[in-house]
Amino acid sequence: MRLFFCLLTLTAIAADLPPSIRKARDAQDRAALDQFAAAASADAQSKPNDHAAQYRAASTELIRAEVLIELRDKNAAKTAAESGIRAAEKAVSLKPDSAEYHRVLGSLCGQVIPANPLAGLKYGRCALDEVSKAVELDPKSPLVYVSRAVGNYYLPPSFGGGPDVALKDIDKALQLDNKDADTWLWRGIILRKMNRNAEARQALQKSVELNPSRVWAKQQLEKTPEK
Repeated sequence: MRLFFCLLTLTAIAADLPPSIRKARDAQDRAALDQFAAAASADAQSKPNDHAAQYRAASTELIRAEVLIELRDKNAAKTAAESGIRAAEKAVSLKPDSAEYHRVLGSLCGQVIPANPLAGLKYGRCALDEVSKAVELDPKSPLVYVSRAVGNYYLPPSFGGGPDVALKDIDKALQLDNKDADTWLWRGIILRKMNRNAEARQALQKSVELNPSRVWAKQQLEKTPEK
């Protein structure tokens, strides 16, 4: 079912990451991300009516959960994502016309599932609805297409997804911004799924070229056959 869509952001791709958080994400620095998330959460709790503070808390947990998934700690990722969901829901309620807030909420919902597939119906629907809303609100944002692409990558073709569908959204995102390392990273992963390994390596090399600090991109390049 569409609950497979819940896996839509194993790469979170948060907009405009502060340099310190981006550095920690790229290096998979779990301890630093724990500290950033705690500080952002405390700030959000002290400003319950500040949508920007809620968004910062949500997006920091999004990145923390992403790295925890990369490190294969699914239970810790679930806890981080659930914390982020609470902040994201507040941000959306305070500013419902923000495509980015909806995208982050949908992405966080997706991150809960790897540790608890039984929650798929609830969180899968959240992921699908929120990312769809983000596309509706801002069809010119490359980030919303990347998020939808990753969801379709995990959604079986029999349910309307698959790598062919995902690649269309990735290419749409690259039309809007061809300098984003995360988009090239996912293009490589999708092409590898399609057994187009030479093209996949080119995309992954482009990702590493654009962001040579990203550990996960280098790992994906290393595991991709040349042919």
